[in-house]
Amino acid sequence: MNVLAGDRPLSDLELEEKLADKALDRGMVRRLLPLLHPVRRLVAAVIAIELVQVFAIFARPLLIGLVIDQALQPFDAGLVALACAGLAGTWALRFALGGLSQYFAGSAATELLNTIRSRVFAHVQSLSVGYFDRTKAGRIISRADRDVDTLEPMLIQCPPQFLSAVLRLVLAALLLWAIAPMLLLGLVMVVPILLLATVAFKRLAQRSWGRVAENRSRFTAHLVETVAGVRLIKQVGREAENLARYRGLLRDFNTALVAGSARSGWFAPFTGLLTTAGLALTLVIGGRGIALGTLTLGELTQSLFYVFLFLAPLQEFSDLFERFANGSACAQRIFLLLDTEPEIRDTPGAVDLPRLNGEIHFRNIGFGYHPTRPVLRDFDLRIAPGEVLAIAGPTGHGKSTLVQLLTRFYDVDTGAVLLDGHDIRTVSEASLRRQVGVVLQDNVLFGGTVLDNLRLAKPEASDTALIEAASELGADDVLRALPHGYHTAVGPLGANLSQGQRQLVCLVRAYLADPVVLVLDEATSAIDVSTERRIQAALRRLCQGRTALIIAHRLATIRDADRIAVIREGRIVELGSHDRLIGLRGAYADLYQAYSSSRSARPF
Repeated sequence: MNVLAGDRPLSDLELEEKLADKALDRGMVRRLLPLLHPVRRLVAAVIAIELVQVFAIFARPLLIGLVIDQALQPFDAGLVALACAGLAGTWALRFALGGLSQYFAGSAATELLNTIRSRVFAHVQSLSVGYFDRTKAGRIISRADRDVDTLEPMLIQCPPQFLSAVLRLVLAALLLWAIAPMLLLGLVMVVPILLLATVAFKRLAQRSWGRVAENRSRFTAHLVETVAGVRLIKQVGREAENLARYRGLLRDFNTALVAGSARSGWFAPFTGLLTTAGLALTLVIGGRGIALGTLTLGELTQSLFYVFLFLAPLQEFSDLFERFANGSACAQRIFLLLDTEPEIRDTPGAVDLPRLNGEIHFRNIGFGYHPTRPVLRDFDLRIAPGEVLAIAGPTGHGKSTLVQLLTRFYDVDTGAVLLDGHDIRTVSEASLRRQVGVVLQDNVLFGGTVLDNLRLAKPEASDTALIEAASELGADDVLRALPHGYHTAVGPLGANLSQGQRQLVCLVRAYLADPVVLVLDEATSAIDVSTERRIQAALRRLCQGRTALIIAHRLATIRDADRIAVIREGRIVELGSHDRLIGLRGAYADLYQAYSSSRSARPF
């Protein structure tokens, strides 16, 4: 993956665009509207309630005008009482319908946001491992969390409020025209100015809030990385420097936020100026109408209300467009994530593998994570069914890359990986993963108990069956010794267990999955010598009847393998048993000597 643009590194957003193979989509409306379809009835109910409330609002000036013109001179107590009752009714209706509107809007928001979150979550799970290798976890979390939250005001609150504002504007204009056309003509002069200002504001605000969302995701990503790597930060004493970087990211965010607010802050006072000018114009024209006898006092009073109802939406547009700009900026990034296609996917007609024998053939493999830096070069290796093959070699020469290719987390550039003669690119990923079990050095446990984590490999298994599997593998004594035995909560990422205990859980999990091919990638490097000795026999049992590929630095883990392949610079330089390779006095013998020297006080 090229991460340079010209002579400079790609920004995080540019990298996302490159991964998605698509530029940021600025036109969001056509993609956002379909999201409302599942909650269309709830949104329609909110809109209907808003319409009723608008008509209730417009009833008030009619009632007030009626009292002023017909009930006060001469005084008509019955008509005044009726008007007061009507006014009280409109307010009661507003309070009652306001609560109902909030209920429907809240229900719609909950359903909509859950749907979007689930869609983003499902899509993230479908992405290839390469995406996660190149993307900060915090940016993904920001998309699925904060950015989704920001959509709610735009998708749920804005449509009915915008419709209400437009309806109030139109009705006020019609009623003003019916009372005194000159009043409306005076106000209409401000509308073209408002429309031009609104267009300018929308474009400016969308760019500004886009930068705010981008900077927010940056400090979120840094926070996630800090939480994940807090032990390393403390170990190397980089807390102050890490805090300084976080503060720098916060400054960038605050600068973008303040700059965005400053660029868009003119819209509210500008609409306030238009409102003041409209009111002044109404008073001048209305006062002249009363002097000439073309307007009554009641009609002027109504007109003032209608002027407010005409101009108030102009001020509301400021908040509505700001919500839209902020929401659409976040929506652009969510859709950019959703537009990112998995690099690895099932081909049309992909077949499900039956239970295999376990023959592996890396046939003339060529592969590199970067086009100009190959990791494996013309790599060719056959592993017979049931054979235990160990991979040795210096770090960074392609050992773990074989695991990535065998599990099809990456596809080869040239050549093919074959299982029982099947090119793994032609089979379904699900059936491939059922055939291949992997235990890594960076073991992963999920929140829950030890039994919960074991059950991931065999969901239908009873507690008794899970415990029996741990006993067969020789891990029962260690796991029973935990504070609550198998019901011990492992904590976040297994933090409540030691490295060795976590690795034992992962080994039992692999045993329960019963794969045809077993890959142990540095699977015992995190286990102390005592624990390692305890499970050496278990590892041999785990490998029985399976094709096993063992990658390890500890030669005690691999020297009993049927064969050992030594890799350097992406090629096999030696292949044979431990005794044979020691006898050759070549690359493996040099590695063995180096490992032995480094641990001379603790023999292998």
